[in-house]
Amino acid sequence: MIVVTGASGFIGSALLGELQRRGYGELLAVDEFTSPEKKPNLADKQLHLKIDRNEFITWLNDNGSRVQCIFHLGARTKTNEYDLELLQKLNVNFSKDVWGQCCKWSIPLIYASSAATYGDGSMGFEDNPNQLTTLHPLNPYGNSKQTFDLWVQEQTLTPPFWAGFKFFNVFGANEYHKGRMASVVFHAFNQIKSTGGVFLFKSYRGDIKDGEQRRDFVYIKDVLNVLMHFMEHRKNSGLYNLGSGQAHTFLELVQAVFTSLNIPQNIQYIDMPEDIRGNYQYFTEANLTRLREAGYSQEFTPFSEAVSDYVIHYLDKKWYL
Repeated sequence: MIVVTGASGFIGSALLGELQRRGYGELLAVDEFTSPEKKPNLADKQLHLKIDRNEFITWLNDNGSRVQCIFHLGARTKTNEYDLELLQKLNVNFSKDVWGQCCKWSIPLIYASSAATYGDGSMGFEDNPNQLTTLHPLNPYGNSKQTFDLWVQEQTLTPPFWAGFKFFNVFGANEYHKGRMASVVFHAFNQIKSTGGVFLFKSYRGDIKDGEQRRDFVYIKDVLNVLMHFMEHRKNSGLYNLGSGQAHTFLELVQAVFTSLNIPQNIQYIDMPEDIRGNYQYFTEANLTRLREAGYSQEFTPFSEAVSDYVIHYLDKKWYL
């Protein structure tokens, strides 16, 4: 049995689809399952069992011998979340409980960290565990992920294999429910389809022009390939970056969406919301050296191809992975 927490979310539901396509049986989904917007993510998934998040640790304590691997992807992922107690409960304490059960039952564990732990990027984007303490996240969400990463590094009792992944800007099918937190590709597509144009945030740094903020955008299909590789090989436990390894501007991104839709470019720049303006990452780019050294050799989808695949085969048809 393979367990996926955060199962009805973006990456979790896409992973369940990939596991199903690859012929893995007895898939166990863990989540709250209360959001009607997320229900389509699981509509075509053949699940052996669904367990409420609040009941999972109790279930695992009694049934851990049945589990082959856990993908712990469930978390409070809003970057503008300021309920520190909630973040501690869901992103730190719950993760520690999952870790403990994996140690008890010798279950391989793959968990989600975040590139938000890198803060403004002034310390670089190298996933060297010896440099973890130098990182300064810009928001409570990033801090919660950093807290758990640091705790993991201190543990002497570990699962037989474990890997944490610092997800960069993931985009792709199954993010339809995310609203404001959905990818820029998603928002650009909807704006262009409805108005023929798109809005981008202005830059508030003199050394970066409007639209030239750069992020490491990574396609969901590439993310799934990495996760599957580590589950199947179960070698080289550690914390890894999971991005494309190549930063692109928001301008490049929306240009790729216009091209995919065969619509002339129409781009306007607007003020950035004040609640994110002070904690905004202007540049992210994953250093993939350790990921490659750990044995992952598959190439990532070229950026324009990834955007085109998402727009044409998923967004325009509202298909799911």
